[in-house]
This record gives sequence, structure tokens and C-alpha cells, in this order.
Amino acid sequence: MSKLFEPAQFGELQLKNRVVMAPMTRSRSTDQAVPTPEMVDYYAQRAGAGLIVAEGTSPSANGMGYCRTPGIYNAEQIAAWRQVTDAVHAKGGTIVLQLMHCGRVATHHNKPAGTETVGPSAIKANVELFTDAVGMAPTDEPRELSTSEVYEVIEEYRQAALNAREAGFDGVELHGTSGYLPMQFMSETANQRTDEFGGSVENRVRFPLLVLKAMSEAIGSGRVGFRFCPGNKFNDVYDSQPAETLQALLDGIADLDLAYLHIMKAHTRKVDAFKTARENFKGALIINDGFELDTATQAVDEGAADAVSFARHFIANPNLVERFVSGRELAEFNRDTLYSPGPRGYIDYPA
Repeated sequence: MSKLFEPAQFGELQLKNRVVMAPMTRSRSTDQAVPTPEMVDYYAQRAGAGLIVAEGTSPSANGMGYCRTPGIYNAEQIAAWRQVTDAVHAKGGTIVLQLMHCGRVATHHNKPAGTETVGPSAIKANVELFTDAVGMAPTDEPRELSTSEVYEVIEEYRQAALNAREAGFDGVELHGTSGYLPMQFMSETANQRTDEFGGSVENRVRFPLLVLKAMSEAIGSGRVGFRFCPGNKFNDVYDSQPAETLQALLDGIADLDLAYLHIMKAHTRKVDAFKTARENFKGALIINDGFELDTATQAVDEGAADAVSFARHFIANPNLVERFVSGRELAEFNRDTLYSPGPRGYIDYPA
């Protein structure tokens, strides 16, 4: 049998197989960013994964950006997430929480009262977001964080990691791609700062590296992962030097002993993300983006990665690992219900 189905130890995380459930926004939280009972069922149904990376979750109220996405910054959210982790652990699963600060990718229609939209610079993202209130809406112009406020946001991530452990998560993953706050700092277009967090590649990667260090100090580096996609332009970010950015990140995390690095296929021909990560990262490597059973099996068996993460296949196949092992045909997901509220297209896919 393929190594894909063998157990593994990633830092302090114990995986019963190397089939990872990728983080996916599904918009099923309450309008107060509290996880719902449906989310308990959703994750428990998929506890057969070697590792579940739960959906992008805000470390602070200011970090909210989308409608019906969860937070991990207050007691009610922590208690609700505890029901999720208890259900996953009861089925023998391992689950970490992806921390996602949206930064400038936000609209006030989706944010709690009294919060603001912040970013590395006062430059608006040229995108629209769905809201329950008015439908599609433009993003708000962010207020530029002062240098001292950047360090306060880093502290928010540290506390969020502690909150995640209190909620029963086995660890956390920093969302460092898709145009959210860490990648905004790494972007030449979103970041026009002149302090220690702007300008050179080394300065622009400083923010995510300090976040990873803070979270590692808080809960142990063996419970911290990092997700990144070189050259990703999603949500109006741009990096003309993706290879240099990736290398600076890899150099920066070399001594952190992270549980894993979660790399997506580069959205540019300027760098081979998988090859560069494998050659420069000494820890466990999870790769992602469009894999099927045959290509995932080949990647793990040949040593190109230690695990492979799947997104869309886990939506319609709660028992994905069982289907892989038995060779059963995979079900197709309903695209129309990806982000709609309620159980339909969420917890009603048959196992």
C-alpha cells in the first residue's frame, strides 16, 4: 500500500495517514463569528483525514472580512470550537486551526460594530466581497497600521494560538497566501511602507516570520504550520520576485522547527514551489493544488512530499480516505452550495 496511507509524525502532530483536508471557507458560522452545530457535524464526518486544517479563522475582530466566517478571539467562539475538536478527537482525528487575518480584504458589512479595516498601507484592494446585507460590495480602504500596531497584531496571532489550544485544537496554521494580511505585507502593491516592514524582500517577509515565531513561542513550534503559495495574485496582490520571496521565507523559518510547511503550486513559472520547498525545508512538507489519488500517491511514494492536501474532494466525500483505499468512485460537489448557509451541500453528502 502507498505511503499516502501510512501514519506520520509532523512535529507534535500525529497523523494516522498522509491525506490532509485542506482549509476551506464554507461560510457556516453565525453573524457573530461563532461556529455552529452544523460545523461540528461537518468536521466530525471528515475525521478520517490524517490531518484536518480547519477553515480560515480570524485572530481578532478587526481581522474579519467575509460574511459568516468564524473567529477565535472571544470565549463564546472558543467554547463553540471546543465542540468541534471534541467531536473530531472522539473519532480519532487530528485537527489544527488555520488563522486568517483578512487585513484590507474586508467590508464593513461583514465586520462587527466598532471594528476597522487595517493593512500594511492605506491602499484599497480592487475586489468585491459578498455580503448578506447588500450582495456584492467593494472592499473598504484600510487604515495603515503604525509600526507599533503591527506588533500588536502579531500579539493577536499569539493569543489566537493560545485560544486555539484552549479550544482543543492540536495546533494552528498561519494562512500566508491568497492576498490576506501576511501576503499583503509581502506584496509590492499592497505594501508601500518605509519602516522595517516595507521595501526589501527581507523586510516584507518580516511580518509573517514574526507571527510564526510568536505562535511557536506560545504553543510550541511543533504545533505550528505555515501555508504559502508563491506568486498568488488572488485578492489583488503582486510579487515580481516570487522565487526570492519564497527563499527568504524558507531561510526565515529554517530554525523554527515548525510542524509542517503547506505549499501550494506556484501561480507563476518563475519558481518551482514544490521543488524549492523540498530542497530547502527540513521538516514535513504538505503539497496542494489539483491532486488526484494517482498523483498524490506518486508524490508521497517518490519523496516529493510527506503528505498531500485535498479541498474539493473532501467537500462531497466525507469518507475520502476510505474511498481512496477501496478504489470507490468519488462524488462531485455542488458548487452552488459552497458558501450558502444551512446544511444543504454541507453535511448532507452521503458517506
